[in-house]
Amino acid sequence: MQQDEAEDFVARFARAWATKDGAAFLALWHPDGELHSPIYDRVIHGRELGLLNELQLKATPALVWELLSWTCRGDVIHIEWKSSNRYGERLVSWCGVDKMTLENGRIREETVYVDTAPLQALRMGIALQPLIHVPR
Repeated sequence: MQQDEAEDFVARFARAWATKDGAAFLALWHPDGELHSPIYDRVIHGRELGLLNELQLKATPALVWELLSWTCRGDVIHIEWKSSNRYGERLVSWCGVDKMTLENGRIREETVYVDTAPLQALRMGIALQPLIHVPR
């Protein structure tokens, strides 16, 4: 993949998140591509991205996704991002990295690396606590 092709793909990916447009997400994916993420209870196929977008809009209507950085080598693109969503009075933020393997400019496989602890703590109704306290 050439640099200009990678830049175009990342711009379209960020635009899909900014607009929350199911058709824009679908256009990025091979229909039989696979999305692996700890957020979902199973592998999501590319052809399901429209449905996934609808489910996500219902669950997190105030979700904000922000592109932090990206890099690519060959047909693999890594995108670093930050998301936040308001749950009542609480604003919860989390960061992650998506590793995408592209084929003919479309996602064949995506693996999401994300710390789900802030979301799990919110779900359990507890404050997020560090695992190890380091004395000063």
